[in-house]
Amino acid sequence: MNNRDYYEILDIPRDAGEEEIKKAYRKLAMKYHPDKNPGNKDAEEQFKEASEAYEVLRDREKRQIYDQYGHEGLKGMGFNGFNGFNDIFSSFGDIFEDFFSFGGGRSGGTRARKGKDLRYDMELTLEEAFSGKEGNISFKKWVRCEACEGSGITPGSEVKICSTCQGTGSIITSQGFFRIKTTCPKCNGRGKIITNPCRECNGEGKVQRKKDINFKIPPGVDNGSQLRLRGEGEAGEHGGPPGDLFIVLHIKEHELFSREGDDLFAEIPISFVQAALGDNISIPILGQEELKEVKIPQGSQPGDVITLSGLGMPGLNRRQRGDLHLRLNVRIPKKLSGRQKEILEEFARSEETKTPNIIGKIFGAG
Repeated sequence: MNNRDYYEILDIPRDAGEEEIKKAYRKLAMKYHPDKNPGNKDAEEQFKEASEAYEVLRDREKRQIYDQYGHEGLKGMGFNGFNGFNDIFSSFGDIFEDFFSFGGGRSGGTRARKGKDLRYDMELTLEEAFSGKEGNISFKKWVRCEACEGSGITPGSEVKICSTCQGTGSIITSQGFFRIKTTCPKCNGRGKIITNPCRECNGEGKVQRKKDINFKIPPGVDNGSQLRLRGEGEAGEHGGPPGDLFIVLHIKEHELFSREGDDLFAEIPISFVQAALGDNISIPILGQEELKEVKIPQGSQPGDVITLSGLGMPGLNRRQRGDLHLRLNVRIPKKLSGRQKEILEEFARSEETKTPNIIGKIFGAG
């Protein structure tokens, strides 16, 4: 994955719209495309760099994660850039057909295309996010038709070469310096006319089936974390590879703990007597069955924070845990018994002889 700023690579503002992003990428793709720069390693790198930036910024979800968390956020969702030109052309090679004649496949006839990626949203409790779990989901997706092996043609049948595109799957027209390649409207890019389509898939080459998937959710996942299951998306076209399945995780609110990164926060109610005299209290800890005893220091003030190191969430892909921060919320009773009032009044009288009138001192009185 390239670590340069994607907006800088495409030379566009951070609020650029979809058309502006596409226009900027088109300009760079036309300049650095490998078919136009044979053997030029620098041009190849520039082309891959621009393609990676375009892949992220054209996708609303990837762009949002990149804007918020940068390259590390993309790695967390499983995106690590392109391994080579085949990845680039299979992801959006069809855009090159609109740009210029050297298309993504760079060979005549039908071009294999990667299937669409799928998304599945899943809720977890904070406890499940802490410990990880085995996940299981069921959904419907398009898979390759086994009857025709994805060809869309009844086995043993013959096909005719498309007379409009002569089997290339595209039509080429000249426009100034460039030759523009567009998908053949008669055969829809197949290059062939199917006279006897497969009955199982009606010539589509794929059918819809229910899919059950088991997968492992690692400890420490956060709200918005994504699991990428390669090859579990929609079936590809013309023999292309299937897309991927992205499982987006959503963590439910916890009744006691809130979370920031790997740290946990909790507000602990204590009485003003506990705050003044100190006390030992027991609180639950994620990952532990037994309660943990915590010492409240004598003279604690409202809003004081007690930090318990290493008792937060486990770090995703690392062993170290975050911390647990306990914020003390000192409760003042609204009703007092007669005896309680007497004790407090006696305490107040003793305080008058020991504690100066701070307010009066500030304003020059008393």
